[in-house]
Amino acid sequence: MKINAVHHIAVINSNYEKSYEFYVNKLQLPVVFDIERPAKNDRVLMLQLADNLMLEIFIMENPPAHQDAPEAAGLRHLAFHVDSVPEAIEWLNSRGIETGPILMDTNNNINKPVVFFW
Repeated sequence: MKINAVHHIAVINSNYEKSYEFYVNKLQLPVVFDIERPAKNDRVLMLQLADNLMLEIFIMENPPAHQDAPEAAGLRHLAFHVDSVPEAIEWLNSRGIETGPILMDTNNNINKPVVFFW
């Protein structure tokens, strides 16, 4: 089997309003669909990240707690490729999204700037 690309990234959240505010209103990701699933007692918010990549957010009232350690099993972070990290920081900050300092990712001997935001 050959994997050609990532189709979507799935995350679980407990607050629909905060998820929608952050991903749709602040990051301005287009909504593909937004459905409530009473039989599963959840809601699914599917967002377009790129041409062939989506972010699937499952909203559940009481999902299991995630471990505090950053290396715990489960999603650690989402990584987005941008043309300019400083411009991305300015764009995020202008929408009230807090960012950390620019760091250098030295994995695989490639120095590239990265920034974390929340």
